[in-house]
Amino acid sequence: MSTDLYTALTTEPAPGAPLLFAFHGTGGDEAQFFDLARKLLPGAGVVSPRGDVSERGAARFFRRTGEGVYDMEDLALRTERMADYIAAHRARHPGAPVYGFGYSNGANILASVAMSRPELFDRIGLLHPLIPWEPAPVPGLSGKRVLIAAGRRDPICPWPMTSALIDWTQTQGATVTTEIHEGGHELRPQEIEALSRLLAD
Repeated sequence: MSTDLYTALTTEPAPGAPLLFAFHGTGGDEAQFFDLARKLLPGAGVVSPRGDVSERGAARFFRRTGEGVYDMEDLALRTERMADYIAAHRARHPGAPVYGFGYSNGANILASVAMSRPELFDRIGLLHPLIPWEPAPVPGLSGKRVLIAAGRRDPICPWPMTSALIDWTQTQGATVTTEIHEGGHELRPQEIEALSRLLAD
C-alpha cells in the first residue's frame, strides 16, 4: 500500500479531525474539488487524487468503451488500486473518521470502492453516480451514511439507474439521504448544501 499511487493535492488533518477524499469528474483534476472540500469541512485532512486514465486527454478513474459502458475488467483493477491508496492514507491516520465524495466519474469510482471495501469509509457522498450493473449485496454498508444526489433529466446518468442505486443502497442497510433536482448533470447549490450536511452533522 502506498500514498503515492496518484498525483494528488493533500492536507494533513487537525488533531481528531476526519480524513476527506474528493474525487473529480471526467476531465477534472485534483484541483476540481480540493478547495470545496476544505471549505465544507474545515480542519479535515483532504486527499484529492487525479484519475490516472486518459480519455482523449480527459482524466478519469477507469476506462469505458462508450457513454455508460464500462470496461469492467479495468474498473476492477482500478478499484483495487484506489482501495489500496485509501487504505494507505487511513493507516497514516489511525482512528480518524474517513469520508469521501465524488462527482460523476469520481462518484462511480467511490461507489465501486465502497462496494468492494465498505470498511474504508464512514460517510459517502455520491453526486450524479452511474452504476450500470446490478451490484451484489454488500452487508458492510449497513449503518453507513450515504448521500445520493442527481438530476431527473440527467442525460449521462439516467434517472431509472439512479433510482435503482438508491433502492439498492437502502436495501444494504445504509442510512441514505437524497438530493434530487429536475435538471441534468450539473451540480446545483442544494446538492452542495446536502453534501455539507452529510459531512458536518
